[in-house]
Amino acid sequence: MSTNEKTRGARKVRKGTVTSKMGAKSVVVKVEYRELHPIYGKVVIRSKKYHVHDEADTAKVGDIVTIMETRPLSATKRWRVVEGK
Repeated sequence: MSTNEKTRGARKVRKGTVTSKMGAKSVVVKVEYRELHPIYGKVVIRSKKYHVHDEADTAKVGDIVTIMETRPLSATKRWRVVEGK
């Protein structure tokens, strides 16, 4: 862990599936997580989509990728691909 990372704080990391390619160097990643329903106690699968920057432009639909939070790169992109399949 570098000193810069200590002062800035740890960045969020998620793992999800590429659902679409929006254009050059951009993909949509769907991240699923499980949680208990507050009343019934059943495990429910929830999901969230993130607009992600793919600098190498190597991610394809269906790939499982790890994404990390970063500075705003466009109006909707706040995440970047760290590693692919």
